[in-house]
Amino acid sequence: MNLSFDNTQNAFAYKSTADLKKAKFLIGAIQSPFMVAVATKATPLLMKMGFPINGVLRNTVFKQFVGGETLEESARATKLLGSYGVQVILDYGVEAKEGESNFDDVTEHIIEAIDFAATQNNIPFVSVKLTGVASHILLEHLNDAPRLRSGIHDSESENAQWQRVRERMYAICDVAQEKGVGILLDAEETWIQDPIDRLAVELMTVYNKEKVIVYNTYQLYRNDRLSFLQLSHRIAKEQGFLLGAKLVRGAYMEKERARAQQMGYSSPIHADKDATDKDFDAAAKYCIENKETISLLLATHNEQSNLKIASEMESLSLPNDFNHIHFSQLYGMGDHITFNMANQGYNVSKYLPFGPISEVIPYLMRRAEENSSVNGQTNKELVMIKSELARRKGK
Repeated sequence: MNLSFDNTQNAFAYKSTADLKKAKFLIGAIQSPFMVAVATKATPLLMKMGFPINGVLRNTVFKQFVGGETLEESARATKLLGSYGVQVILDYGVEAKEGESNFDDVTEHIIEAIDFAATQNNIPFVSVKLTGVASHILLEHLNDAPRLRSGIHDSESENAQWQRVRERMYAICDVAQEKGVGILLDAEETWIQDPIDRLAVELMTVYNKEKVIVYNTYQLYRNDRLSFLQLSHRIAKEQGFLLGAKLVRGAYMEKERARAQQMGYSSPIHADKDATDKDFDAAAKYCIENKETISLLLATHNEQSNLKIASEMESLSLPNDFNHIHFSQLYGMGDHITFNMANQGYNVSKYLPFGPISEVIPYLMRRAEENSSVNGQTNKELVMIKSELARRKGK
């Protein structure tokens, strides 16, 4: 297999030396949990108090991790990535406030993103976070509700709210199906995940009959997700639809463990990283073994996980651009994986959020917290950036 992640010239060809130096500073800062903790608390507060920090944010974390404030701005990043064979997952990164009008507004922005994706040749997916179009409180209630045949509370007001959520998602998926764009339904915290899973299955039964439009996300740091993936596949086969599976390790580890301890229940998160890695790789292997009925999106910065699937593809004599296997990393991270895979012809994308800078701050702060908790990953990023800077200096 020719795939290697060591070529820094491929990895950073799209970045100027000035941008690489900024990235080096930012990734270095993210390595400090103390600095991240201070920044995540201070930044929203300073913005709320009216301090003029937008310019600083725009030229640092925003530029590193976000495509732009608008779809038009994101088009520049999309075109640049496309010129290197890299695809894009668009994500309207604004986290909606409570309120039906806010949820309707986010829905419209998502549909606009789908329409835009259909005009580009390298945007196969749009990401959707259900808490952008549904009340967090409603999802908690539904998650805790006694399992009725309907799957929701016996409450007229909540039934009506849930019906509006379903209508928003059907409107999104109708456009996605018409335009041929995939919808990635994000996973969220365990205490709101059950209604998300049930809605994902409902949507897949409608839209995934002939090709995969809707993908559910499986967080493999949860100790029940491998079995849930297999259950989802059994349901898909029984009900005659194709399964869309986006695999991630997970994004809420500290929050999940803290809540479990506080409320006195067993943590849903694996005890250690080895157990998470084992389930993640087993889930990926399961998907590729069932490649005719499962479309896999492997969303990870873990080099070994990407190499294992690439090796599995080779052993099965699958082409690098096999249409049911897709790889993805975050915009601003994992370039040594993304661009080297693109160079070898794999289906690989960058997860590209966009939205007004003041509204995308929660996403940026969460991303900083996640990255600071995976120190080995940021170490690798820093080593690769330094190596490329040294290579350019020595030319």
